[in-house]
Amino acid sequence: MAEAPDGEGTIIVTGSILSAQQDSIALKRAAVNLSDVAASDAVGRFPDQNAAAALSRLPAVAVQRDQGQERYIQVRGAPNRWTSVSIDGIPMVGVDEGGDTRAFRFDAIPAVLLSQMVINKSLTSDLQADAIVATIDLRTYSPMDRKGLHVTGDAGYGFMDLGKGEQRQASMRLSWSNDVFGVVVGGSHYRRKQLTDNREVGAYDDKGPTEFDIRQYEIERWNNGLFGGVEYSPEEGQRLYAKAIFSEFNDNEQRNQYEFRLDRATGGTRTQDSGTLTGVPLRGSFNFGEYRNRNYIATVGGDYATDDGLNASFKFNYTRTDNNTFLPLIQASTSGANNLSLSYDNSDPNFPIVTVNGPFNQASLSASGAYMIAARQKTVSNSYTAKFDLSKEMGDLFLSAGGLYADRDIAGNNFSFSNLAYLGAMGSAVGQPFNVNNYVTNKPWDTRFPLGVTLNYVDNVAMRDDALSLLDKLTAAGLYNPALDIPDSDRYSQRERTLAAYVMGKVESGALTAVGGVRMERYLMDNRGTVIAGGVGTPLAYTFSKTDFFPSLNIKYAATDNLVLRLAGQRGISRPAYGAIRVGASINDTNSPGTISGGNPALRPEYTWGADASIEYYLPGNGMVSIAAFHRWVDDVLYQSQAPVGSDFYDFGGVDRSAYLLSGTYNGEKGKLYGVEFNLLKQFDFLPGALDGFGFQGNVTLLDGSFDTPTEQNIAFQGMSKRIANASLFYEKYGVSARVSYQWRSNWLDTLGGFGSGEYRKGYENLDVSLRYALNENLTLFADLANLTDEKYIAYQGTTATPTEVEQIGSRYLFGVRFSF
Repeated sequence: MAEAPDGEGTIIVTGSILSAQQDSIALKRAAVNLSDVAASDAVGRFPDQNAAAALSRLPAVAVQRDQGQERYIQVRGAPNRWTSVSIDGIPMVGVDEGGDTRAFRFDAIPAVLLSQMVINKSLTSDLQADAIVATIDLRTYSPMDRKGLHVTGDAGYGFMDLGKGEQRQASMRLSWSNDVFGVVVGGSHYRRKQLTDNREVGAYDDKGPTEFDIRQYEIERWNNGLFGGVEYSPEEGQRLYAKAIFSEFNDNEQRNQYEFRLDRATGGTRTQDSGTLTGVPLRGSFNFGEYRNRNYIATVGGDYATDDGLNASFKFNYTRTDNNTFLPLIQASTSGANNLSLSYDNSDPNFPIVTVNGPFNQASLSASGAYMIAARQKTVSNSYTAKFDLSKEMGDLFLSAGGLYADRDIAGNNFSFSNLAYLGAMGSAVGQPFNVNNYVTNKPWDTRFPLGVTLNYVDNVAMRDDALSLLDKLTAAGLYNPALDIPDSDRYSQRERTLAAYVMGKVESGALTAVGGVRMERYLMDNRGTVIAGGVGTPLAYTFSKTDFFPSLNIKYAATDNLVLRLAGQRGISRPAYGAIRVGASINDTNSPGTISGGNPALRPEYTWGADASIEYYLPGNGMVSIAAFHRWVDDVLYQSQAPVGSDFYDFGGVDRSAYLLSGTYNGEKGKLYGVEFNLLKQFDFLPGALDGFGFQGNVTLLDGSFDTPTEQNIAFQGMSKRIANASLFYEKYGVSARVSYQWRSNWLDTLGGFGSGEYRKGYENLDVSLRYALNENLTLFADLANLTDEKYIAYQGTTATPTEVEQIGSRYLFGVRFSF
């Protein structure tokens, strides 16, 4: 609930690093809760294409990347599901691939659509309670911010260093308003073509690595955004508006992959550091896959204010999110005499060197053994939300109350990859032979990773086209059933409804401001799916409802003109992902004990009590020094495991399955997360002459925490780096605006395994440079140089001596012009 300073109304972002920093500081200082703010122009000063990249500059914020591109936000080192998101105050819920997480995908929201990003680290009762560590409000542009006609935008072109693929972006926003009416329209586009070098190890056993998995991805990604809005304000304090946003994230991904399957060798020796082996199978995996994420957001609303301090507002919102993935993965292996004799040097486990004894023929995979896995996933969410707020100012007392109703339908399936099409064996039967080796080209991989053998690219596009054409013929001949691509046990259909109401009071007495209130939420879930046992599908349903109360208190004390102290307490919640609670499972009654693979609809939400405190000192002129500390006590922490079901939900057909082992998500026991944040912003205005254009912005966060399960204690939270640092040195004067930005995070647990095991990610750093030169008040040239450290992203098992993945995408460079009229 960040508020503008009294009398200033909406913050107008001007056009410099300094003014953007001043705006962010003013908003933070005026807020009644602990919050951090990124103004829109601050985004324009970084090489940040989406909202995740922009938010990662703020204190205690780390970012998760996919193929080097920022996707998820982790505030205070917590799992990304513990941070919720709203757009213009309307809660948004993520439905990522298969519904595996409720975390919001920021790579689908271009930063250019936004005017402000507010991270609320302590809650007030008018904010959604579905937040353990923070809730982020993404605020869109208002055409009434600036009177008259205005056009702003940019156009840029550049390249990726690895592979020299193009990078391009463009955006434009057109707005017009007078004292009564305003309209804004705009759009954005970003595209990059990149190569990704990747090395993986399937696992390690007591002899060493079990396989070397050599991959390179050819990727084309693009984001598009369209937005528009109209506002009508017939009188001061009265406003009606309508806004619409369309955004999409698209990813076409070609996979070139070969696995040297060391543990299947027929002879030889294998150790951690080296090996000499005979009869090693080589498996190839090829794919031209499509990832699509689309968001449709429409909001209508209004505000009404009277001279005697009465304020009322309403919002109606419709949001649709479509998430689709199609990965037709084609695989084939060598056999018999075509298996390899090889030796390997693994003294540098990040880059094993393989030497094949004798000629190496990449096109020696078994043609008859080729098959395709038609991996598919689709999740669609339709959400209708109504929000009302009413407040009354009575001297030093400010009372407010409101309500929210959200009705959301989610239909989808978790990632399904069980249906196989035997292309090589069946192609001739329908008059279309398929030989996976025919698609090997004579173009060598453009790679920076050493290997020891030379691999050529495969024509994945032609291979997919021919495979899908063959699939149609196999279907017509009754040799393939596409209806089995998504088994009924993988599907789910859910309807969740939330009815919330809150009351809140703010009192100001001299230097003291206190805001306290309570939020009530009535939650209902209707959860349906199909369970397959013995080849027979049985429809099941699970309904759940609960009423919860979430109190909060924020105290702000202006000890001096420049010193602000804050203290806050709250209760919050985080609900399980849709895929985790799905009613949909596959049961094996013949195992002993029986096994179930599927959802756990009886999962409980995670609840937290939290405390926050901060000291903020606002430096004369422009700047701030702050220290903030927090603690979260969390119950029923979610984790993945295999354990007895412990309920009668799957007991149908006269079979007691309560002791069956379910592979899925479970509630652990208690957990705790705590840390301290240090933040400094300062322009060096005390320096003489041209040197006073320098300034610094930096923050360091120290974190710790763990949770318990019924069988283990002190397990690290997934995604928690114990140290996060951001630093920027900038210079702005004489039309020059330059910034060098550095980010770093320490190692963290990425995937939780059993009995304390799991896959970890090695910490990494990131160095970016942004340069701007104003030709005049309307045109600015820019250069954005990103990932100049050319980072390698490394995952490992146990220690860094046993890496499981090494990935690199290279630096990227973008040059262009910004305009504003």
